[in-house]
This record gives sequence, C-alpha cells and structure tokens, in this order.
Amino acid sequence: MISDLLQIHVLIPWLLGMVFGVFVGATPGLTATMAVALIVPVSFYMPDPNTGLAMIIGVSFTAIFAGDIPATYLRIPGTPASAAATLDGHQLAKQGKGGYSLLMDLFCSCIGGLVGVALLMMIAPQLARFALRFSSYEYFWLAIFGLSMSAVVSTGNTRRGLLAAAFGMILATVGLDVVSGAQRFTFGNLELMSGLGFIPVMIGLFGVSEVIRSTMAGFQHNGENLDHNKKENSPLAAVLAIWKNKLTVAKSSIAGTLIGALPGAGADIAAWAAYGIEQRSSKKGQKFGTGEEAGVIAPTSANNAAVSGAWIPALVFGIPGDAVTAIVLGAMMMYEIKPGPLIFEQNPEQVGSIFLIALLTQLLLLPCGYLGLKTFGWLLKLPRSIIMVAVLVFSVIGSYSLRNSIFDVYVMAVFGIVGYFLEAKRVPLAPLILGLILGPMVEENFRTGLIKSEGSLLTFLTRPLCALLLVLLVLAFLSPKLLKLLKGDTNNHDRITS
Repeated sequence: MISDLLQIHVLIPWLLGMVFGVFVGATPGLTATMAVALIVPVSFYMPDPNTGLAMIIGVSFTAIFAGDIPATYLRIPGTPASAAATLDGHQLAKQGKGGYSLLMDLFCSCIGGLVGVALLMMIAPQLARFALRFSSYEYFWLAIFGLSMSAVVSTGNTRRGLLAAAFGMILATVGLDVVSGAQRFTFGNLELMSGLGFIPVMIGLFGVSEVIRSTMAGFQHNGENLDHNKKENSPLAAVLAIWKNKLTVAKSSIAGTLIGALPGAGADIAAWAAYGIEQRSSKKGQKFGTGEEAGVIAPTSANNAAVSGAWIPALVFGIPGDAVTAIVLGAMMMYEIKPGPLIFEQNPEQVGSIFLIALLTQLLLLPCGYLGLKTFGWLLKLPRSIIMVAVLVFSVIGSYSLRNSIFDVYVMAVFGIVGYFLEAKRVPLAPLILGLILGPMVEENFRTGLIKSEGSLLTFLTRPLCALLLVLLVLAFLSPKLLKLLKGDTNNHDRITS
C-alpha cells in the first residue's frame, strides 16, 4: 500500500500541494480552510482518488503549521490556530531565537500530528461516540471555557483579559440576530449585516498595530535581529529542548486530539487549551508570555493534533470536526467515498489509505516546513522598514481577498489603531480575538439551550458534562491562588523545620 502512495504521479502533486499549504498558511488572511477550498477543485482532475486525498490532507496540515511562521516573526497569526504562537514565539524571536522557536514548532507539529493520527487509528469510534454526547448546553460551556482560558493565560492582569474577551463577544453580536434575524449594531450599513470579518479584525489587531508601533519607534531594528543567534537556532538545540519538555509534548498532543474530536471546537481552541493547561501545571507558569519554550511547544503540538482529531467524527459518523473536514467530506462524496460507521467494514482499504496518507504527511512536513522557514528567514534579512511595508501590503491583500470588499480594509485599519492603543494600556489582544470567534457559538448554544429547556437555567448546571466543564472553569480561575497558598505553606514548613 505504501508503494502505491510513493508513486511519482501521487508524490509530486502531494508535495506541491504541501508547498502550496506552506505559502497560504504563512500569508496573513489566507486560512487553512481557504487553502483546502482552493486545492479541492484541482484534486478532482487527478485520476487516482488517493492523489486528490493526499493533496487535501497535505495542505490542511502544512497550512496549520505555516501559520506559526508570521505569528513568530511578525506577530501576525497566519491562521486562527496560530494566535497562541504569538505569545512566547514572538518573544523568542525578539531575543534573536526566531529560527529556534520555529524549529521547535516544526518538530512539535510533526510529533503532534503523528500522535493525533495514531489516536485516530486506535480509538476513533469511542471518541466519536463521546463527542456526539455534546448538546447545545455542553457546547455553551466549552466555548465559555475556551474564552476564560484565553483570559487566564494572558500576560498581565486577568481582569484585563476578561474585559478583552467580553469586548470580543460584543463585537461578535454585530450583524443579524442568530435567532430572529433582526439587525444589530449595523447602523444601516449593509456591509455590517454579515458581521465584522474575523480575518480583517485579526490582521488589524496583530499586523497593522505592529506596523504602527514600528513606525512610532522609527524602525530602529532590522528583521535579521529576529534570527541572529545562529548557535541556538540549530535543529539540535530544538530537539534537545523538545526532549526536555517531552511530557508537555505528550499532554498537549493528546489534549489537542481530544478537543479536535469535538465537532466545532477546532485547532484554535485546542491550541489555547493546551497552552492554558501547560501554564497552570508548569513551575514556570509566571514566565509564560516572555519567551518560554513550553509556551511554544504546547500550542504547536496541540493544533496539528487537533487536525487529526477532527477526522474522528468525520470518518466514523460523517460529522465534520471543523471547517476543513467539512470541505474534505464534500470532496470524499465526489470521490464516492461515504464516511460513516460502515466505512470501516465496507471500504477498509480506503480507510487504511487515509490513515497512511495522514502518517506520511507528518514526515513530509519536515522538509516542506523547513523549506518554508528558510525562505521566510531569508526574506527577514531585509531592512525592517521594507518588511513593515510588505506586511502592510499583505495585510491589505489578505483583508480584501476574503470577500473582495474594500470595507474589510477599512475594518482592518480601524482595528489596527484599536490594537495599538489597547496594547499601550497593556490589554491583551488574544482574548479579544477568541471572543470574536467564539461569541456566536456562545450565543447560539445559550439561546438554543434556553429554548429547549423552556427558559430554565438549571439544565446548564445539572447535566454531568456541563457540571464537569464548570468545575474545570472554576479550578482554572482558582488555581493561581491555590498555588500561592501551597507555596506559602511550603515556605512556612521549610522555615519551621530549619
């Protein structure tokens, strides 16, 4: 079976698709979903279904990884799943360890993907059944948990993080009401009826605000400073760092797979959850956001694992785990492959091919990803003024290309100014972005739950999975105080014994 996949007519389109995924993922505004959507029509011209599936699967994994490249070097997430990489990854880049951070990222993406595919192969039916137990009540608390974690793990004041998340949720209400269809906060503007575009807002907050900040600073630093420490930017140093944090890789990969298996959760929630889990459990939790290695390893292991996890409900029950697998399911139907419980019995060879393609994609990710790192690193040797002009140009292109709307460019510009002033007041931007992403999910599931329970809030608290998520949420907020109390008791005990 491996020999069939390593044929020239399969391997060349596969590798070209992965290179395309690196390019799209590393371009702000061009998401992994867009990359897969663009490659699907091309895959239909391939005579062998395995060739088309290899291109689609290869693009989805490489685009998720490549989104971390601009997130690390320029603090602009290439994809939503890369937002968590802007915290410690960019701080390492500012210390001259951009290549080091991204090499850890590349290896962890590969490992996380391998763990995710292995779990997909072993426990897909069981995890898919568990995911189906989630109703609107559980999804409400899952979204609240994701929002709260982004606020808790933010550097600085947690209250500011919560305020930023709340502001993001308020922005998410702009447009048509999810239940009644009434206009909200549109002020008669037809462009706002579809809501504020997530991509223009994200590019403005992270990209344009960085251009404004660099302009105000007078372009004092060149891009080459982000990668000047050649000794520490070696692959060996990255491998040693990953080995030192091997438990973090394992925890984050497993957590990413489990979260990815929940329909609608996606790689972005998986990345933030893994980051939060690691920060809460690490002895160096207070250093997260300042360039901590584990702060890079955790989210980058989780987001690629989540891509594998999203295939669990997709293959077993035909329920897409995220937007990418939704597109893939449509492509599989065109290939006359019908996902569902019977696919493992009626078409085991095709399932085996999908698993094998996913495994080999993780290995091919290493050379394709390394090529992307070197190319991007070479571009960063240009003067910072030129880099910032290029960032601004790509930001405009990325914002405009999503809906071919000049209004989105105006949105990007406004939120670039907003992002600059928010960061000047030490308000974290990541919770705001996640609030904008998860706001519709929170509102829709909350209102759906109220309709089903006839207005009763007790159902949100009494269901077992809801109660579990609520307990985890409370523990996440109380853990810093509990850790301080435990440390205080330990210190007192040491003084008494001494």
